[in-house]
Amino acid sequence: MTARVDDPSFVDPRVDSRSVSFENPTGARGSGGRAGGGRKGAPAATLLPGETIVLAELDGPGTIRHLWMTFPPGPPEVMRALWLEVRYDGTDDPSVSVPCVDFFGVAHGRPVPYASALTTIQGDVGFNAFFPMPFREHIEVRLTNGSDRPQLVFYQLDYTLDPEWSSDRGYLHVEFRRENPTVPQRDFVIAECDRGAGRFLGCVVGVRVVDEGAWYGEGEVKMYRDGDRDAPTICGTGLEDYVCSAWGLTAHHAPYAGAPLDVRHAGGDPGVPGDTAFVSFYRWHVLDPVMFSDELRVTIQQIGSDIVAPGDDATRERLQSTRTITPAGWHELPGGYAVALSERSDDYSATSFVYRLEPRAVVPLDVDAATVDIGRLPHEQPFGVEGVLGG
Repeated sequence: MTARVDDPSFVDPRVDSRSVSFENPTGARGSGGRAGGGRKGAPAATLLPGETIVLAELDGPGTIRHLWMTFPPGPPEVMRALWLEVRYDGTDDPSVSVPCVDFFGVAHGRPVPYASALTTIQGDVGFNAFFPMPFREHIEVRLTNGSDRPQLVFYQLDYTLDPEWSSDRGYLHVEFRRENPTVPQRDFVIAECDRGAGRFLGCVVGVRVVDEGAWYGEGEVKMYRDGDRDAPTICGTGLEDYVCSAWGLTAHHAPYAGAPLDVRHAGGDPGVPGDTAFVSFYRWHVLDPVMFSDELRVTIQQIGSDIVAPGDDATRERLQSTRTITPAGWHELPGGYAVALSERSDDYSATSFVYRLEPRAVVPLDVDAATVDIGRLPHEQPFGVEGVLGG
């Protein structure tokens, strides 16, 4: 029977609770905190530029239950260059390859405080993930510093060694994708799986708005399952609707969906969708599972909207001639305003979280592609600790 540790009343002394950190890198019983005579002798390590270290190498069956990390605040391109890889059961290729901050729920290398059911960033600097990560035979967790400066890292990985392996348990796969910019009228792919059953747990998506249209977020999220080709089985009504919000997307967070990061242009109004420079949102399909038996493809359209004031025929004609208006055409609104949905091209990134019944390879992270064009805007303020630490 699989351990139901999410039920607080569950008790099974066969479940062996362990923890790995720099104080106990093997997770061995009775071996925590021995460095420095037990007086906090090795809480952290410094990774040099380009250095990779192994955070955990464990034999199963077991399950990683919680990963906590912290590292000093820095510029976005430095924060996003610290990245994780995970390999299961002795495979050569990673099944997880992702920037750390994206793994913990926020894109663009800009951690902000928020809380969800599976991830939290506490006080901008405390990174937590509570995804179960089962492994049958073996797991290896690596951390790489892809930036040009040393990185001080603290971490604790909590796991259980489980009494048995259940054939219906999935291995967590985490893959990062980015299109900078997207191709007009070609939907951006969030996740793509084939050759076997799985479960789409959700995603963390970042948009760097580069198109000059009024609003970026009218595109539908589509989920093609098990033979869907021309049309999907699951189709939403718009970007903010997929995030369980409506009428635009302002900063918020909730257990299963939210948009914790909303960076505006200088002087931008938080109530005006067109003022957004960087946005990041997450969606977890926990209580609304997305299962597939053989294949899955999750996409999001790059469709936005343009609005014309009453009587502004010149702007309407200009938009009609320079934008690709969707087949629905123009909609007349109360008060004489007109709005049209139009095709766009913006900078999209996505981290997908998918459980598969067997370990599969994901595309290894391209650090250069992940970190380009995300530098801090002139009016963005560094986090307070960052200045003290020389960021």
